Amino acid sequence: MDKRRTIKKKKPNADSVFDMVNLAVMLVLLVVFLWPLWFVVIASISDPGQVWQGNVILFPKGITLDAYEEVIQYKSIWSGYRNTLLYTLLGTAINMVLTVCAAYPLSRRDFPPRKILIIVLMVTMYFSGGLIPTYLVVNRLGLIDTVWAMMIPNALSVFNIIVTRTYFVNSIPEELREAAQLDGAGTVQYLFRVVLPLSKPILAVIGLFYAVGHWNDFYSALIYINSQQLLPLQSVLRKLLLTTQMTLQISSSMSPEEIMRKTQLAQTLKYSSIIVSTVPVLCLYPLVQKHFVKGMMIGSVKG
Repeated sequence: MDKRRTIKKKKPNADSVFDMVNLAVMLVLLVVFLWPLWFVVIASISDPGQVWQGNVILFPKGITLDAYEEVIQYKSIWSGYRNTLLYTLLGTAINMVLTVCAAYPLSRRDFPPRKILIIVLMVTMYFSGGLIPTYLVVNRLGLIDTVWAMMIPNALSVFNIIVTRTYFVNSIPEELREAAQLDGAGTVQYLFRVVLPLSKPILAVIGLFYAVGHWNDFYSALIYINSQQLLPLQSVLRKLLLTTQMTLQISSSMSPEEIMRKTQLAQTLKYSSIIVSTVPVLCLYPLVQKHFVKGMMIGSVKG
């Protein structure tokens, strides 16, 4: 009896020590990952001179919105927002349709060519045609300097196809398809009424991957887009930073104080540009967070 009591007393102590260590590690990781974002926020609203001297560490100093005013006054920023929203919404919709249409047949056991097609798709993950052949193809299709150049060339991700196909195979039982066939449902009805409603977690994750990729994409614009009216937000912000630096180099008639102020403002402008470009994406995560949790299959198969 005494041994049992000592064991019972030791277990809570061991659990409490583990909880304390775990809490300490999580707090350290929280600070490591959260501090850079917090620093960008406070640096974007602090006095450029304080940021330039390195006095801004934990709290903003000399709060000012000059950097945000500089960004907002740049007229192309609004057309960049409009273009990026269009590329993100329409491009993600195209990505999701093609991904589901490719992943679902590959998950069916009664689809004989699935193994060969998976191998062919995986080869493209490791070997690509290269930049010049891709540009020539896009040019021949007449997509250069059009909105479709930002969506069609990268309309499909083989990695996302494999992830979605694996979810279909491992998370949706074959008994559901047999039950749907007994009820008279065809392939299309089974896909839309059974598979997709039970695949909300993977669809949310894949959709978020595609949306973030479109939102942060500026490399495609450098290659395929020539018109200023079609540039995405990331390219507009990049051009804004380069324009500010060029203005500092060209304008030699400024006084030393004005040059220093402009230089410090250009430094703070980087942080405000980061906030402007990342806040909309950060707002997406709470909307899809609930779909990250598994358990959608609980209760779907009975008997």
